[in-house]
Amino acid sequence: MPSICLYFQVHQPVRVKKYRIFDVGHDHKYFNDSSETNLNNQKVLEKVSKKSYLPTNELLLKLLKKHKDLKLAYSFSGVLLEQLEEKFPKVLYSFKKLVDTGRVEILSETFYHSLAFFYSIAEFESQVSLHEEKIMKTFGAAPKVFRNTELAYSNDLAVWADKKGYKAILAEGWDQFLDWRSPNFVYRPKGTGSIKLLLKNYKLSDDIAFRFSEKTWSEWPLTADKFARWVSAINGNGQVVNLFMDYETFGEHQWEDNGIFEFLENLPAEILKNSDNNFLTPSEVAKKYKAMDELDVPNVVTWADSERDLSAWVGNAIQASAIEFIYNLRSKVLSTKDQKIISDWRRLQTSDHFYYMCTKWFSDGDVHKYFNPYESPYDAFISYMNAATDLKLRVEKRSRRNERSKRVRVRDRLSI
Repeated sequence: MPSICLYFQVHQPVRVKKYRIFDVGHDHKYFNDSSETNLNNQKVLEKVSKKSYLPTNELLLKLLKKHKDLKLAYSFSGVLLEQLEEKFPKVLYSFKKLVDTGRVEILSETFYHSLAFFYSIAEFESQVSLHEEKIMKTFGAAPKVFRNTELAYSNDLAVWADKKGYKAILAEGWDQFLDWRSPNFVYRPKGTGSIKLLLKNYKLSDDIAFRFSEKTWSEWPLTADKFARWVSAINGNGQVVNLFMDYETFGEHQWEDNGIFEFLENLPAEILKNSDNNFLTPSEVAKKYKAMDELDVPNVVTWADSERDLSAWVGNAIQASAIEFIYNLRSKVLSTKDQKIISDWRRLQTSDHFYYMCTKWFSDGDVHKYFNPYESPYDAFISYMNAATDLKLRVEKRSRRNERSKRVRVRDRLSI
């Protein structure tokens, strides 16, 4: 039988405002909270909540009550949870109601939705710990499955997650490393002991997330019964169908007028019409199924763009220089012990900042422009680097102040 594993990423960044060179040294508020733009952080989250989060949560709560076999999973970025707590507690409460059903699993990730694993393991581990603390405080849950930012995955990450005791880790089921294998089986990452690898079935996932409203698609319109037949056809040739996607798929990327909520409402019943099908959370999949083979993924794979690598974030010179600049500040930032500086520095690590600097304006261009407040990748880079430069000046100023205070304390002790 194929089990169906539904997983949704829920994330909205705290975007950097149009920060000018003249602001450096004067304005320490870097983030886009001005009412002058429709793409400020609060307005974007208000729009997404109204179109996607609230109606989808309401529908899924109804479906969880109706179908006792329905189960699903989320990963929430810490920066998203902070914004919901501060500005949209009603939305956060609606997520809590879903978790309270006992059939919704929450996954572990980095608090700041960053790419820290590839730049600083120590910082990465700090952000994972902060995220786990936030999930426990908010939902009373201890994550057992790890999902890295944008499904960025490699053997090295799996080895780390295995040592940390996670039961499973998620990744894109990309053809280039799967070869003849199917993403519809559970695998063992190379170099690990007990952790399981769950791979996204990107073809079926993208049928919903990207192709659903595409009228030129040969399978349009996509109905729940048609999709359920595709899933059931895997019977005998797979353990699990992992449907991983952004939560904004429902109502934002795919609008209500195109029938996405009707599709979602009918999907569980259609899938469960086949008695061989069921729904499982990621940890349940890891517990139920044995690994069919070892999978070697030496290079980083993500779920982004046609290349499925890190080029969406670090594929050009301006992206590479920006991300290296911010991570090179780590030791000096932490030595300040200034929580506001540390928080601003970590918010500047959020992967979306570098995504907006991407210059790939071909097959993936429209995706990069979504929720993008900048007129060009270069505008994104300029605003970001101006803010990062101001942060560096703050760090240096605070470090000098700390050093002076230290000298005074030493002098006072010697004078006693």
